[in-house]
Amino acid sequence: MSTSNMMRSADESSRVDIVPITPKQLAMDRAAENAAAIAPELLAYKPESYRIGAGDTLYITVWDHPELTSPAGPQQQTLANGRLVRSDGTLFYPYVGELKVSGLTIEELRKAISDKLAKYVEKPQVDVNVIGYGSQRVTVQGAFIKTDPQPITAIPTTLSQALGVAVINTEQANLSGLVLSRDGHDYHIDLDALNSSKAMAQDVYLKPGDRLFLPYNDRHEAYVIGEVNRPTALPFKTTDLTLTQALGRAGGLNQSTSKGKAVYVIRGIENLENAKGTVYQLDARSPDAFLLADQFKVKPGDVVFVGPAGVTRWNRFLSQLLPLSGIISSAADASYNLGHN
Repeated sequence: MSTSNMMRSADESSRVDIVPITPKQLAMDRAAENAAAIAPELLAYKPESYRIGAGDTLYITVWDHPELTSPAGPQQQTLANGRLVRSDGTLFYPYVGELKVSGLTIEELRKAISDKLAKYVEKPQVDVNVIGYGSQRVTVQGAFIKTDPQPITAIPTTLSQALGVAVINTEQANLSGLVLSRDGHDYHIDLDALNSSKAMAQDVYLKPGDRLFLPYNDRHEAYVIGEVNRPTALPFKTTDLTLTQALGRAGGLNQSTSKGKAVYVIRGIENLENAKGTVYQLDARSPDAFLLADQFKVKPGDVVFVGPAGVTRWNRFLSQLLPLSGIISSAADASYNLGHN
């Protein structure tokens, strides 16, 4: 595979674009990565006041009236005096009766109880606290140590807090592939890039019903083939794998057989039916190439191909031709001997 053949193949098929790896190209890639780090709508979301839901447990205090605050007795634990919101969103409270509380904020419920009690208690002082959360949760799946659903509480939950509770399995996780599913949309978040750029994920607030999925890295590999010393498949844990590292883990270019100009990174080959692929070319003969390769990020699914030098292709042609010439020579000798016998 020579550079001229690559260019001609790209022109004929129109399925790939040839892009030289240059400082300008690297700058454009970095700008695109920074722009797509976190979707603006995720950053724009600000949680509203907590709204009570079915399954929550409330502790309602009426000051100077322990018979209303702790009907099970003050010696009992707080949870024993809690009031569970039923599945239909209601609860019963003395002198108030059945009360629809689902969907109310804590302040709205406090006022509703105060207004009802005012008929029986002079200037009631009411306080409401949620002591058990059971209605609003965030689902956590994938390469985490703890995958239990996490409750949304009266204190807003951030993405970084949720990840800290779930504990990422760093040996098996693909940190570049976190998916936050919200309201029918999937948002892809590169945790490794966020950490590297110091734009940590605490600015993203979670909302009830969110789903976090962190894929495993067992199916995320890049492949280094061609004229390298050790062709290999490289698993991904982060997005920090550069072209220099990929070539280094493959033992570097074969000095005897490789062509320095023919270093390619082939990207997008899994989706050629629907979109163009891209072939990035690095001219490794230049000293600047090592600086460029150290800044170029290899992505999962990429194929790094190092082409052979001209003399290598010629030697391989001879190695295929010489056995054939031996067969032809032997056949000629046999024919000659038969003709003289």
